[in-house]
Amino acid sequence: HLLEQTPTEVAEQIAPILQRPVEDIAKLLSQPTTSVRLERWLSEEAADSIKKMGIAGIDFIPQQRRIYPQQDLAAEIVGYVDIDHRGQAGLEKSLETTLKQPEYRIEVLQDGEGRLIPNEVPSNITKADTAILQLTLDARLQRVARQSLQQQIDRFGAVRGAAVVMDAHNGEILVLATQPTYDPNRYFDYHKTPELFKNWAVTDLYEPGSTFKPINVAIALDAGVITPDTVLYDAGVMQIGDATISNFDGGGSGGSLSISEILATSSNIGMVHMMELMPRKDYYQWLKKIGVDQKTGIDLPAEGIGQIKSEEEFISYRIEPAAASFGQGLSLTVMKMVQLHGILANGGLLVTPHVVRGLVDETRQINKVQELPAPQRIFRQTTANRVVEMMTSVVEEGTGKSAKIKGYRYGGKTGTAQKAAAEGGYSDAKITSYVGIFPAQAPRYVVMAVVDEPVGREALGSTVAAPIVKAILEELITIEAIPPTHPQELNKPREELQYPP
Repeated sequence: HLLEQTPTEVAEQIAPILQRPVEDIAKLLSQPTTSVRLERWLSEEAADSIKKMGIAGIDFIPQQRRIYPQQDLAAEIVGYVDIDHRGQAGLEKSLETTLKQPEYRIEVLQDGEGRLIPNEVPSNITKADTAILQLTLDARLQRVARQSLQQQIDRFGAVRGAAVVMDAHNGEILVLATQPTYDPNRYFDYHKTPELFKNWAVTDLYEPGSTFKPINVAIALDAGVITPDTVLYDAGVMQIGDATISNFDGGGSGGSLSISEILATSSNIGMVHMMELMPRKDYYQWLKKIGVDQKTGIDLPAEGIGQIKSEEEFISYRIEPAAASFGQGLSLTVMKMVQLHGILANGGLLVTPHVVRGLVDETRQINKVQELPAPQRIFRQTTANRVVEMMTSVVEEGTGKSAKIKGYRYGGKTGTAQKAAAEGGYSDAKITSYVGIFPAQAPRYVVMAVVDEPVGREALGSTVAAPIVKAILEELITIEAIPPTHPQELNKPREELQYPP
């Protein structure tokens, strides 16, 4: 009622600047209240444009605001601060004390051309106050991962997806993307979907399925219950108590298979027979040793803790180790799976994944925010190397052929797991995944994609998740200028070359 013009007249003037419908603004201005908020945040340019209109009754309240210029590129990592500048998610929450800086009042003058010039800079600003928090992320890879995730989510009608790239040598996370996501600049627009504020690749548990098989092969090799030459018989289906276990194709017999062939064909039956060569108690202790039920220690908030059955239950019931052999009956986070495959990629060491490199001061010196645990030896180097070598057969000849990259060799593994139902047992929903260890010789990177609840019979780890990893790897090859390991594959024979008439 303080306006000198009608709500519609005012709305027609400011709607183009606010980029909102005239009727929405007019409705707000017509409310029977003494004041109403038209917009939470305005750019200085937009505010100046409205001020010049001289509309009586419109006021502006200056507030400090955190700006996220990359918008949603790394929202699940960075997080956001609320209107009171309190960290509410991501690093903004876990490193709130580190990121919070004292408020300084700086007086400025205006020169003849309207430029602002500091009149006096506070003398108590320290180096720590001007330091920049540097992350391990690669924005180029992160962008490709996000685009590829969304493409596959749309194609298969999935609920959500996640992609991670880790440097297995030191645990640096180059990519950590989840889709869908949000724009931290406008966190208040997502009050109806608060689940977007959590980084589910770090917080949520899932049953990994077949991507866990290479870890089990490493356990069996390191324990000495198999050798690379061991051959096991896959009858396609087997009965354990009331449970029927079959391969993903519904029970087709694989016959006599080597360990490499068990991985390449993703044989559930072969995996059960392999892990039954090991005493159940020993297998359980190995699962504890690799830390299935422990956090990775990543520097992000609300990390989930994996779950395995009690030792008594695991040892007493044959079905428990059988299910664990092909990645069911235990649960962990996507980040934990990446960490476990990192053990294979770096020659047997457990490293701590992290997204913060440190604080960079004005001398470009990097000061660590926290000390990381020393790498822990889990497998012998020969064991880790042999498993990665076996995983190349998955890409070259097995279920991961869709992610093969001409001129390069790397280890891979597909996964298509049933999702546990809330009422017990398993539902019809599935979660698909693919993990790559790149390159096969002197591996360095672990790349993983997980897509939750894709729809359709053709929705498998090989069709849904593998293309995401392939797209990320192709971009990684370009960025790092990684030379081909098999350059002859890139040179077409002369008879294949076509010349214009």
